[in-house]
Amino acid sequence: MDEYQTSSDKLTKSLFVIYLIVMGWIILLKLGVQFSYMEERRFNLVPFANGYYSMMETIMNVVIFIPLGMYAGALFKNKLFGFKLFFFFLISLILEGLQYVFKLGAFDITDLMTNTTGGIIGYLLYLAFRVLFKTPFKAQKSFNLIFGVGTILIVFLLILLKLNMLPIRYQ
Repeated sequence: MDEYQTSSDKLTKSLFVIYLIVMGWIILLKLGVQFSYMEERRFNLVPFANGYYSMMETIMNVVIFIPLGMYAGALFKNKLFGFKLFFFFLISLILEGLQYVFKLGAFDITDLMTNTTGGIIGYLLYLAFRVLFKTPFKAQKSFNLIFGVGTILIVFLLILLKLNMLPIRYQ
């Protein structure tokens, strides 16, 4: 493995860690906001059930897990799709379980399904990058550039949101 590939892999791993931290802050810590429903544990095993289902939340669950699929493609190049699928599901299961255990949100089967779907979509996008750029290394380099800029923007926007410096209010 040459020096450029090694540095590209290190950058991908660093961006992945930042992504996991941001995802944890959003999903587990709810951006630092205490919601009233956090006082009780809720458990939903009926997919897309009334009372738990929100189209916007569903879309956001898919979107927030798309990068996970792209990172899995870049980081687990030699693993089979079944491994990656299990990885998406496992990360989602851990986050949903932690929300339930620590009263940070509800354990919801719909979230497991939509989060895993987001991971699959992200992995398919990574495969498209590989086809588009002809080699895994060029795809990963492009991926790192896009996600590096994206990570900086997301962190910046989350900080502005937390400081109430955006027209959007989450409180």
